[in-house]
Amino acid sequence: MALWTERLNTPASNQCVFIAEVDGELAGFICILGAHHKTYGTIIDNLHVKAGYKGYGLGTRLLNVAAQWVSEHYPNLPLYLEVLACNPNAIGFYSSLGATKIACAYWHTPCDNQAKEYAYGWPSPEHLLTNSSGIKSK
Repeated sequence: MALWTERLNTPASNQCVFIAEVDGELAGFICILGAHHKTYGTIIDNLHVKAGYKGYGLGTRLLNVAAQWVSEHYPNLPLYLEVLACNPNAIGFYSSLGATKIACAYWHTPCDNQAKEYAYGWPSPEHLLTNSSGIKSK
């Protein structure tokens, strides 16, 4: 809660958050931190789509909008995100949009456990835009 309060009240200069609404209801959001990592580039730090809205292309649309923003503000940097190894649906989704596994690590959870996670990335915002522009809907 503290992290999101800070992010929304006093955003960093390299931060951008996009919200997806459907009929006035929050359906998802994405947060981007430009030039976050010296090797992996700009991080898509959060991408969430509410359960009832999954499968309708909102995640793809949010990634597309994020890639457009990154293309304008950090065009020469790659993009990446972190995904838990136990989330094969998300891994499949990112892979279907051209992301490749670039690293493996362990995330230290707030309850002091460790969870295996991967970094998946795109070499450029244009690469993600190319793969996310064919938006599908149900």
